[in-house]
Amino acid sequence: MMRFASPAPSPSPIDEVTSTAQDTLKWFLGVPLNIVLIVGISSLVLVALRRTIRTITKHVADGQPLLARTGLQETGVGSALLRADPLASARRSQRARTLDSVLRSCATILVGGIALFLVLDQLGVNIAPFIASAGIVGVALGFGAQSLVKDFLTGTFMLLEDQYGVGDVIDAGPANGTVEAVTLRVTKIRDADGTLWYIPNGSMLRVGNKTQGWATAVVEVDVDYFANVDEVRSLLEEAAASVAADPELGPELQGEPTITGIEKLSADAVTMRLKVRTSPAKQWEVARALRVATRAVLEQAGVPLAGQHDRMTAYVAARTAEPGEPDDGLHETVEP
Repeated sequence: MMRFASPAPSPSPIDEVTSTAQDTLKWFLGVPLNIVLIVGISSLVLVALRRTIRTITKHVADGQPLLARTGLQETGVGSALLRADPLASARRSQRARTLDSVLRSCATILVGGIALFLVLDQLGVNIAPFIASAGIVGVALGFGAQSLVKDFLTGTFMLLEDQYGVGDVIDAGPANGTVEAVTLRVTKIRDADGTLWYIPNGSMLRVGNKTQGWATAVVEVDVDYFANVDEVRSLLEEAAASVAADPELGPELQGEPTITGIEKLSADAVTMRLKVRTSPAKQWEVARALRVATRAVLEQAGVPLAGQHDRMTAYVAARTAEPGEPDDGLHETVEP
């Protein structure tokens, strides 16, 4: 007897719905879930990196060690002195802000680029051509923006080596003045005339920092040719001692002043030089005070400057003249 195979039963609507739901769930647990995980994990990593960078740079800007909050390390007197110095605080804060901006931008580009390539790979896009194109574009940009890359590299090494900072007075060749802002690409310098110079960091072949570490106040005095050199030396020592005793400028002097011999000899003048080491950025103020004190002691001792012998004689005679005695016309006489 022949048996005929019975036809396969047709799927019911419930089975079709169940199969569709399973396929949808399987698809959702595949590519979309992977993309969500990639984006979520990348966002968490980026937030953690940016927060870590911000914390570190904030500690650097404040001059506070990273372990100070936990009590494992004390800041000490040195850190307090650094925070009390406005110039050091400004330089440290500027460097910290610049490094914070650069590191946060680099972290965003790095994490975002990796996440983008991972998402494209999950969508089935061949990322090999993108990587090759990125390499070619990078090479092209490197050749086309050599000066820009040079500026950034020079700025990075400048910040790491602490060559200069905000508030320093520098000689950068194209411009001399006070540094107002420092970035990875340019340095802003305000000169004595008030002009603000923008100098690319890559163009600075040499930089002279006049306010880093310590400085020297130099005062040169041209006295009369026939003045007593030993007397002038003692008078310069007296002027330096009066400045050292000043309550405001005295603490800015470091060490004993140095008075050299005759630095220059001309037909009517003898040049003496007074030098003293000072705190950074204080050499000009100390030099002005030394000039004022030197003028006072030379005038009191009757030692004329170069070419002023006759006028000094007349001035001394007028100053020591008795009331009612005729004046030479150089000074007014005040009636008692």
